Amino acid sequence: YYGFPEEYYKVYYKAKGSPDIAREVKKIVPSVSETTDWGLDHGAWPMLKHMFPKADVPVFEMSIDYYQSAQYHFDLAKQLKPLRDKGVLVIGSGAVVHNIKEAGKRFFNGNMTPYGWDIEFDKWIKQQLDKRDVQSIVNYEKQKLGLMAAPTPDHYVPLIYSLALMDENENIEHTFEELLPAFSNRGFRIG
Repeated sequence: YYGFPEEYYKVYYKAKGSPDIAREVKKIVPSVSETTDWGLDHGAWPMLKHMFPKADVPVFEMSIDYYQSAQYHFDLAKQLKPLRDKGVLVIGSGAVVHNIKEAGKRFFNGNMTPYGWDIEFDKWIKQQLDKRDVQSIVNYEKQKLGLMAAPTPDHYVPLIYSLALMDENENIEHTFEELLPAFSNRGFRIG
């Protein structure tokens, strides 16, 4: 990642890896590849640093394949359900709305007022979550604001993984709702 304050690049969060779970993922989904070349990025360490400040839990991070469809990611995540059933904590960290180009237009001028379309899309996501309409969330590109809200899949797809791993009878609890221009920090807990 890039363009963040300098202190972000100085954070040191040394969680031990989880090669056994990574190997299990590879066994479940042979088409995925594994690497030990990357550390945790800003999609993982900020949440983990607050949840597990001592870095005393094993962690591994999955990358998002930009070139695959949302349905591909949903189907892949479904295959990983046995891991969650074994007690593996899955954190889908991203942003429901993440249009960095549009956010920058306001952030750099000090204007922190959402545009309106960002509020509308975030509200639509909340409604789909409340209705448990997972397929509409997976097909977000068909929603009139979908591609404006999530022009790249990297921050949106973690939502899809979280929903794919959900059991039918599990509750969805909205835990955090914050909107900035072209950026939604919606948080929810499943289970």
